[in-house]
Amino acid sequence: MVMSFSELVGWSPPMASDQETHGTTVMAVRYAEGVLVVADRRATAGHLIMFDQAEKVLSLDDETLIAISGAFARSIEVCRFLQHAFKFFRRINLQEMSLEGKLMEISRALAGNAPMASQGIGVFLPIVAAYDRKRDKFSLHFFDGAGARFESGAYACAGSGSERIRGAFELVARKEGDWARQPLDQALGNALTLLDIAADLDSATGGFTKELPVVWTLDRSGAKRLEADAVGSVVSHVLGR
Repeated sequence: MVMSFSELVGWSPPMASDQETHGTTVMAVRYAEGVLVVADRRATAGHLIMFDQAEKVLSLDDETLIAISGAFARSIEVCRFLQHAFKFFRRINLQEMSLEGKLMEISRALAGNAPMASQGIGVFLPIVAAYDRKRDKFSLHFFDGAGARFESGAYACAGSGSERIRGAFELVARKEGDWARQPLDQALGNALTLLDIAADLDSATGGFTKELPVVWTLDRSGAKRLEADAVGSVVSHVLGR
């Protein structure tokens, strides 16, 4: 019998510390060539700003990006587990895990964390951007604390600042056209504008003045992080506007 990675390593969700970091705004939007994932870099513990260089977007593999909101330390541990789980499957089965299998692994990891989350400790909610090569399809997925997953066609957002800007995604689509038809520069400008608004309205979301936001793209060639110069030029335009 082939064991799963979690069974092999005896993994279970780590216990939460008394001072976990919370609060953020992360988002994923479709654009003409794929998916754009954007996150601020502020990590907080209550009203205390812990640091402003948090990495909240990670690549689980070449075709899967995850953006994390909530308890930062717990999120990082789960993402590392998922990275190794996907790699373990690939080496054992000599093929990539299906998209459905990846989403099930993520849901299972969240379900395993549910008992702690129900106590208000270690709550985290991810957004997943994925490319299914077999169907040549990009998709966005978001989850609740129990691991239930939902698919979004054009955009998804999570974190303490997401409620302030949720309706604005639809406004952008109505005024500037569907997200999935916008070129990268236009979609990035719109996404960063929404993140800037969230930073103004939510103290736990970091702005652009000290650190550039984290920006990743996922297209048919794979997942990659945008260079600081490319992000900085669009940030300057957004702030100037």
